[in-house]
Amino acid sequence: MAAAHTLQRLHKIIWALIYGGLLTLVLGIASARTDPATGWVLMVGGGVVAAVGVVLIAVRARLKADPQG
Repeated sequence: MAAAHTLQRLHKIIWALIYGGLLTLVLGIASARTDPATGWVLMVGGGVVAAVGVVLIAVRARLKADPQG
């Protein structure tokens, strides 16, 4: 059981990780043409961050909210 406030915070963190990771991934793809090493670092880092966000969705699905009252 988790408090509603905790679940809302987790929800915000999840989407920030997913969108931030995908943005970094795209920036890595775009910069790989000029600097392949930096591009790969950004692509891998962004992919890992987005994957963490997806895993947290599974964690969030298993959490139940505390009953009110």
